[in-house]
Parts: sequence; structure tokens; C-alpha cells
Amino acid sequence: MNLSKQTLPPAIFVMGPTASGKTDLAVSLYKKLPVELISVDSALVYQEMNIGTAKPSAEILQQAPHALIDIIPPTEAYSVAHFRTDTLKLMADITARGKIPLLVGGTMLYFKALEEGMSQLPEADPEVRKLIEQEASEVGWPAMHAKLALVDPESAARLQPNDVQRIERALEVYRITGQSMTILHQATSGDALPYRLLKIALVPSDRKVLHARIALRFDQMLANGFVNEVKTLLSQYPALTADSTSMRCVGYRQALQYLAGDYDEAELRDRGIFATRQLAKRQLTWLRGMENLYEVDCLDPLMHERVLERVSLFINAS
Repeated sequence: MNLSKQTLPPAIFVMGPTASGKTDLAVSLYKKLPVELISVDSALVYQEMNIGTAKPSAEILQQAPHALIDIIPPTEAYSVAHFRTDTLKLMADITARGKIPLLVGGTMLYFKALEEGMSQLPEADPEVRKLIEQEASEVGWPAMHAKLALVDPESAARLQPNDVQRIERALEVYRITGQSMTILHQATSGDALPYRLLKIALVPSDRKVLHARIALRFDQMLANGFVNEVKTLLSQYPALTADSTSMRCVGYRQALQYLAGDYDEAELRDRGIFATRQLAKRQLTWLRGMENLYEVDCLDPLMHERVLERVSLFINAS
């Protein structure tokens, strides 16, 4: 017999673009409510990648522990399937302790897979990927983006012509399966999340202010030794390259190119800020496609109070 939504245990999503204040909000809620935190961030899973990922400080994590932070070395990969399996177990454990899972982060694909089930995407195929890369070396990635638009216009519309990693993956999926990534994303396993959800979306009322926050944060990362962090990672893990999953995180790819002498520090700053703004744009696009969101202006000085009130009502209705 199917449980009604009202009899399902509660869970909370706190989602938003980078630099929208998700961590501060989650920590504030943790201190006031019977919740436990789970990170939903594909970059924060990596150990020793602290500055460039804007990882919460050790002090913050001591005050408000987050699961799924610092769980693997940067030489390993962490898939959506791994995330879903780990998170379902964590959520069940939290619920069994009489607490409420609060999931916070900006990796929207993780949220989608957790709520709706896994999409039927194929595993990476090195041979197909090699052929795509050879083709791209001849015609360029903007031309590959145009080819993607012919077979998967929805994915192409979401991506910039220089978004190499995602263009390559979308073309790979199409060439392996004969179907677009868009169609396959819609065909989930049907294994829906057995929780009653409150989905909170932090959305800026002024995109320019968010962009200013992003620039300030990247400048702080550089001042705090981001480049040295990447140098240390390369020294400690000789197997790391630009193709490593961890090094595809925003900022790290640009730092690798800077260290390789491709451009100077001023261009590193410009490229890093631009890449982070593009990430925020993709995150907001994902949010626009999600349903049943409680949207709150992340620039509102009263954001914490408004969200606390809404979450309290949600919990009391459980």
C-alpha cells in the first residue's frame, strides 16, 4: 500500500547558485532545528580541495557537521549513483534517530537524481570519447556545439560553446545510445524519494549583486592561496591532470592552465570569475526547471528569518 505524502518522513532541500549563502543558512537552521546536514556538492567530496571549492571551514564543520564532505581523494571519481546510494542510507539513519535530513548544496543533478531516481545514461566510453576529441581538434568545440544542437537542441541551449566537458558528454551519450541526453534524463528509474519534501531555492533578485559576490569570493580564494593549493595537489598526487574529474571543478581547470603558463594571473582571475558565473547561470537554469519550490531572495537581509519560519511550519505539519 502506498503511503500518502503526509505520512512520509520529512526532508528539506536547500538549493541555490554558488555564492548565494546556502552554507550560512544551513548552519543557522542546524543550530535552531532538529536537522542533520548532508552536503550536495560534487566538489566538496574531495579531500584537500578546500580553498577552490569554498569548503566550509573546520570551525564551521565542527559546529554543524556535514555528511559527504572530504570523503575521497582527488584522484578518485564520485558518481551520481554513488551519491544517491550514500545519501539514501544517510537519510534513513537520520530519520531513524528522530531528526530531519537537510540537504544543502548546488549540484542540481544530484538533487534531481535523488528525488526522481537515476536517469538511464550510459557509462563513459573511452573509444567514443576519443573520437569526439579527435573531431573537436579538427573543427573546434564551437562546431561540436553546433553539431550537438542538431541532435539535442535542449542540451545545446543550456551550454556555452566553450563548455567542453558537457558538450563532449552530451555528444557521447547520443552516439552511444542514439538518443539525446535530454530524453534519457526524462526516463528515470521511477525510484522516487520516499520523503515529504520542502524544496527551498535561493534565487537572487539582482543577478549583478550575485556576480559581485562571485568576484569577491574568487579574489578571496586567490588571496588565501588557491594557486598554492593546486600546486600542492599536483605535487602530492602526480596522477592528477586536467582530465581528472576533480580538476574539472570550476577554478581548478583555470588554475592548472595558469600553472602551465597558458596565461598570467590577471587572466586566471578573469577566467575563474567567468567560469563561476557560468556555473551560477547553469544552476539557476536547473532551478527554473524544478517544480514545487519555495523561492526566497538570497539577497534579502531577512532571508534566514523567512526560511526559518517556513521550515518551522513544514516541520510542525509533519
